[in-house]
Amino acid sequence: MSCSVFNVTDQYGSKLQNREVIDHIQKCLESEDYLKLPAIGPTDGAAPPEDESTSIELTGTDRPGLLSEVCAVLASLSCNIVKAEVWTHNRRAAAVIQITDEASGLAIHDAARLSKVQELLCNVMQGDGASSRGSTRTGVTLGTARAERRLHKLMLDDGGGGEEAVGGEDRRGMARPKAAAKVAVMDCAERRYTVVILRCRDRPKLLFDTLCALTDLQYVVFHGTVDAERRSREAYQEYYVRHVDGHPARSDAERSRLVRCLEAAVERRASDVGTSSPVVPLPHRRRLAFLLLAMASDTIAGNLMSRGWSWR
Repeated sequence: MSCSVFNVTDQYGSKLQNREVIDHIQKCLESEDYLKLPAIGPTDGAAPPEDESTSIELTGTDRPGLLSEVCAVLASLSCNIVKAEVWTHNRRAAAVIQITDEASGLAIHDAARLSKVQELLCNVMQGDGASSRGSTRTGVTLGTARAERRLHKLMLDDGGGGEEAVGGEDRRGMARPKAAAKVAVMDCAERRYTVVILRCRDRPKLLFDTLCALTDLQYVVFHGTVDAERRSREAYQEYYVRHVDGHPARSDAERSRLVRCLEAAVERRASDVGTSSPVVPLPHRRRLAFLLLAMASDTIAGNLMSRGWSWR
């Protein structure tokens, strides 16, 4: 039996007083599958328990105008975008887009139509092939998935931990910027644990991002300490972990991958320029919104990419 103690405050540093928030935290902590991933795959047309939306997942090479092209394809197929979350890191992009049928406002079940959506979006994510590097993936699931949870897994499966980086270089062969987090991985031989220490600037959802990375890498946390004093603005995390097979990290390559993936998990949501836009909400049932977003994202993406920035 384990015991975990968390001293928490609200976003303003004050004691939690909202009973609804406290009850929601308790419900999430008591759930055994809160960090589990929903099943993703081709739909067979069966209605989900909550017939709300269809979730589209995309990964591919980041480039100017990508978001506008995705929106244009969905608009041409009479799909209404309910919500979209997009992350980019190391010239790769991942998105979870919730769509409904424009006419009915309900989830899309037609297998042929969803297959067409996947086919066209896959073509968009592949681009012209000249500037695209790495794999492209599209997936469909029914119902509302936890988008941020899925984005972590999508980026990891796509090589988001820097697996393709060689000699400190990124996918483009350029020197990688200094990591936003300082990660150390050590052995605790007498207890057969791997010790993971992470220091970085504190921010909302930092603990969630760290634990998602450890979970996706198939590590189990046995002991942990988290210190995020408001005055210092720095967060300190220390974990004693083992792989799900019961063993600690057994090679330098495994330890290095753990470092890279934790760094990436912190960097995906953090922004070097001080702004972050992981959520892109779109109005319901308004085709004009697709066109306006497409026009705006073309301009914004062009300006950001010319400065070496990208959407987060």
